[in-house]
Amino acid sequence: MNRKKKINEILKKKQKKANAKLHKSNKPKYISKAERAKLEAEQAQAAEAETEQTETANSEADASQTDAQ
Repeated sequence: MNRKKKINEILKKKQKKANAKLHKSNKPKYISKAERAKLEAEQAQAAEAETEQTETANSEADASQTDAQ
């Protein structure tokens, strides 16, 4: 009986490991502190560039409106 039990335990362990490999974790990938800082800096720079573009577009629109009048 012990031998059967041991064989079954081994097979169950193998099956459990195989199932664990199939199901991926829902945890987000780890991002280091330095990487987060770099990404944040890039986003800030992109936002800054975007605001500059909208400001220049607004000033050009205002200039064209004053010229039209």
